[in-house]
Amino acid sequence: MKLCPTCQHTFDCADWPCPHCQHTPQRRDGFYAFAPALAADNDGFNPATFQSYAAIEAGHFWFVGRNRLLDDCLPKHFPRVGKALEIGCGTGFVLANTRRLYPAAQLCGSDIYTEGLRFAQSRVADAHLFQMDACHIPFREEYDLICAFDVLEHIDDDSAALREIFAACRDGGGIALTVPQHQWLWSATDDYAHHKRRYTRRELLDKVRAAGFRVEYVTSFVSLLLPAMLASRLAQKSAQADDQMDAGFKIGKLANTVLSGVMSLERALLGLGFTLPLGGSLLLIAKKGK
Repeated sequence: MKLCPTCQHTFDCADWPCPHCQHTPQRRDGFYAFAPALAADNDGFNPATFQSYAAIEAGHFWFVGRNRLLDDCLPKHFPRVGKALEIGCGTGFVLANTRRLYPAAQLCGSDIYTEGLRFAQSRVADAHLFQMDACHIPFREEYDLICAFDVLEHIDDDSAALREIFAACRDGGGIALTVPQHQWLWSATDDYAHHKRRYTRRELLDKVRAAGFRVEYVTSFVSLLLPAMLASRLAQKSAQADDQMDAGFKIGKLANTVLSGVMSLERALLGLGFTLPLGGSLLLIAKKGK
């Protein structure tokens, strides 16, 4: 069901306007914009970064490694998906992977910036894309699967976002989340990315459960690389965040190959049923309802 942001009525129509008050969302760069003010000015993030990410994601160990973990995890916990939403879909790199996993599903993607949606549209032409604020989702009981990969850490009121995600989820559906872990890993990288926090496992579990979800699975990942991450972060302590791409994404081919191999080993361990207590990131799966 759609939720009109103006009159708060729900309705089941293929498109806007709202049949109760005739409100139609604005359009920005060709996409519906439910929070256009945030699209224009949000936290100092430079939307031009999307172009940099789009150029490297398909070959970078981090982005590829995270997708491979989702390849293993999503079909296991969500074998049938009719309609899915990725919040913070950015350039659509993960959304394109989700299309491969669920070829018959109706895919939707949102981002606070329409600049990223242009890249996502080129990668997943049949996806329904729109701009929105995750704390004010204009849907109720609409999706079988809602994903937010490295998104919650950018939101001031992440608990409000999780409550909205719960309301937008169908009974029996659920969420897949990744977030950065361990506050002691905080560095200039987090400053550059405009993170609000890095999570402890307990904090993430408590917030997801408080929103109403039942947690099915949680593990750390980027665990085997944690010593290298810590060394890198310590070296950045005196660095300043600046308006350039994170240096962690500018690595040579040999280093990228080695790091990809380590991520593949970690994927194998998780595939054997291990869960990891420490790591640069957390992956969580939770369901709505019994």
